[in-house]
Amino acid sequence: MNQFLRSLSTTQQVGALFILVFGVLLLASGTLLLLSLRERDDDAFGAAFGVELRNLRRVLGNTWFMAGAFWLSWAVGGNVAIGLFGIVAFFALREFISLSPTHRGDHRSLILAFFVVLPVQFWLVGGRHFDLFTVFIPVYVFLALPVVGALADDPHRFLERNAKMQWGIMVCVYGTSHVPALARLDFPGFDGKGAFLVFFLVLVVQTCMLAQHLAARKLQRPPRAPHISQTFHWTSWTIGVATGSLLGVLLAGITPFKPGQALAMALIACVAGSFGHLVMKALKRDRGITNWGLEGKSITGASGLLDKVDALCFAAPIFFHSVRWYFKV
Repeated sequence: MNQFLRSLSTTQQVGALFILVFGVLLLASGTLLLLSLRERDDDAFGAAFGVELRNLRRVLGNTWFMAGAFWLSWAVGGNVAIGLFGIVAFFALREFISLSPTHRGDHRSLILAFFVVLPVQFWLVGGRHFDLFTVFIPVYVFLALPVVGALADDPHRFLERNAKMQWGIMVCVYGTSHVPALARLDFPGFDGKGAFLVFFLVLVVQTCMLAQHLAARKLQRPPRAPHISQTFHWTSWTIGVATGSLLGVLLAGITPFKPGQALAMALIACVAGSFGHLVMKALKRDRGITNWGLEGKSITGASGLLDKVDALCFAAPIFFHSVRWYFKV
């Protein structure tokens, strides 16, 4: 399969992947629609089946969102695609902040985060200023935010408030900005195909999360961290990571990676994404938010964007820096 993909032109590769991804999604959506039309008994089994269908619709909806966002960014290309991911980061950060009540003294820090830090970070991506891009938030912004907060003269829970702000920026802005940054990496002989790296990352991470979810529902093992997630256990996690990693090998033909390298990079992305998803669950439990999707309510009380991109926000920076370090690009 790798040789077949490498033998295709860029346009043919795009077309083949479009048919594959959206064909599978349409097939899955049709199957769920048929299952939802089945007549169910009004008993415990029927109720459990209905809950399972809603969970599957949520996971499939997340996959549709990620696939749609990728293809939209591919279609518009260039700086417009970077701007689209900037919008995603903006709304993800807004949702994160909505989970953490702010004080009057945080207003200046919020203005700095939304209207200075975020656009500067994505501007650095567009200009390929990778050396500054990688340290701008974890060094300069992390030091600047407490200074701005201290000048507001509000010491109440100062450390906690600043830590929440820093964590939100790190996950929602820093993590998201690494997705379009992948397309800006300059591989020899891979000109004009940077978006394939984004596709590789999104598809292997989303496949990992989907496989982990289905395995957890099917196997029904005792959860590893029951106070955080009722569905996370090592067996389902291993199945999810293995599935995503093997898919990475199959997709090596559209990347500059050899099959072994593709396996390693997909493994890194899947491990980071799956653990990142667990961490975001822990943060939501800390804020008193219940399991998502069971009552038609989003986790964040907003549009639920964080539910769709949380794994990618963790996987993207680790994948980006692993690729850049190993291939010296």
